[in-house]
Amino acid sequence: MYTADIKKTPRHFVPKNFTVTDWQHLEPFFKDLLARNIDTMANLEQWLKDQSELEAVINEDACWRQIKMTCDTENKALEEAFTYFCMEIQPKIEPFADALNKKLINHTYSKELNKEKYFTYLRSIKKNIELFKEENIPLQAELAVMQQQFGVISGKMTVTVNGNEYTLQQATKFLESHDRALREEVYRKINERRLLDKEALNELYNNLIQKRNQIAINAGFANYGEYRFKELGRFDYTKQDCTNFHEAVKKYVLPLVNLIYKKRKEKLGLETLRPWDIEAQPEGTEPLHPFTTSDELINKSIECFSKLRPFFGECLKKMQELKHLDLESRKGKAPGGYNCPLAESGAPFIFMNAAGQMHDVTTMVHEGGHAIHSFLAHHLELNGFKEYPMEIAEVASMSMELFSMEHWETFFNNAEDLKRAKEHQLERVITIFPWIAVIDKFQHWVYENPSHTPEERTATWISIINEFKDDVIDYSGLDEYRSNAWQRQLHLFEVPFYYIEYGIAQLGAIGMWMQFKQNKEQAMDNYCNALSLGGTKTLPELYKTAGLEFDFSPEKIKVLMEFVEGELVKVS
Repeated sequence: MYTADIKKTPRHFVPKNFTVTDWQHLEPFFKDLLARNIDTMANLEQWLKDQSELEAVINEDACWRQIKMTCDTENKALEEAFTYFCMEIQPKIEPFADALNKKLINHTYSKELNKEKYFTYLRSIKKNIELFKEENIPLQAELAVMQQQFGVISGKMTVTVNGNEYTLQQATKFLESHDRALREEVYRKINERRLLDKEALNELYNNLIQKRNQIAINAGFANYGEYRFKELGRFDYTKQDCTNFHEAVKKYVLPLVNLIYKKRKEKLGLETLRPWDIEAQPEGTEPLHPFTTSDELINKSIECFSKLRPFFGECLKKMQELKHLDLESRKGKAPGGYNCPLAESGAPFIFMNAAGQMHDVTTMVHEGGHAIHSFLAHHLELNGFKEYPMEIAEVASMSMELFSMEHWETFFNNAEDLKRAKEHQLERVITIFPWIAVIDKFQHWVYENPSHTPEERTATWISIINEFKDDVIDYSGLDEYRSNAWQRQLHLFEVPFYYIEYGIAQLGAIGMWMQFKQNKEQAMDNYCNALSLGGTKTLPELYKTAGLEFDFSPEKIKVLMEFVEGELVKVS
């Protein structure tokens, strides 16, 4: 039914050999669309297809500029190409995009478009019209460039361990060592290195907050949080739902986190559990070593995915053939990981910073889930139909983390290591919730109080992390590191307010896994069917197609946490 033999979307409106270079060569396409006479329903639908084709060409060009820059933050030419697009091309597109949106919404025939097919698309267009303000164009261009400075600053961070230089991502492997002194040494070195850029990142964040706040005010919103909720298309939940989620994490998740860390302390035979002990292995137990090279990681991932369902493996294989993978960590590479959909060519690009650790497997299958979503939605008729909500996008990725455990023997050739890997994954499913709540609550405060000082921000951050702190780990003497911990979170700088989605989707993924435990094939059918709808249905409808309820109430969280706790007991 589904195929990874993805084809580049054929061009009919934009010449086949056209590449994005400057505004002068792009402008005629927008002028054509704006001036075109639409006198039949067929003409309107063709106009929408032509506009979509142009969007795909431009979006893919912008994506490649960003991909290349994050793969090599030290290459000034790549940074300049990205900056040129943000400052010289995108700002000139915005007024035309708004005019085209208004042309569609105000056209007589738009009222006759199929309501079921176009409902979410037209809702999004109306939202974009409401948010558009000409005075925000230069601010948004500046923001697009400024946000990437986080990757430039972080990409230069390295530490020296045992005489060798490592990126911070590579150095984290030492935190799995059974040599406690080495763990502490590396933990402190990583945090000391972050402190060297503390002021630069504080200044960057201050500037981002002020520009974002101004955009919100220009658009008539009380604060950037309200503006961003609208911009992200959060039509189906409110800030109060987020607050209820925070409280539910404290009530139903933190007790489980305490149990996990108490067990870890006992396993390690420690009187006191410190932050550098969280990933450690007991004396005589080697850290999990699921792969050595990035080639091995992708080949094992393909094998694992293929065992689940051949189509899943074929998607990764196609990306491998196209060289749409950059997996290993290296100096000068931006931190983090992402799957970047490519609107025209279809097969997405996966970027990550692998260093041979267990969490790299989790990242790979997570981004692989996103990639499958990209493949499944590529067939949709309009580019706008493929713009699915992040709350379902993260269900795609987080469900794949849990589904793929069924075949993790691909990465671990003995039963004990496989058991440890599954235990690690299920513990992570639980322990990530407090951090999600912390980052979300912090962002709400930041943008509701945009004139705060760095000192006030630090005090609020400390208050919030203490609110969601477990009762087991001893953080004494580490106040300076903890007060600065928010600076490691890429989302705060690059994609503001995008974090609660991980919590909502993790609950959805647990629900998918419950289905998987009962009927594997049906669960994966539901998964594919929901993802293949892209953004053509509302969030509750997408969840329903996946066999889920769109529900992250405290009551639902309690039920799902009890299920994960039970599964964790089985593998422990």
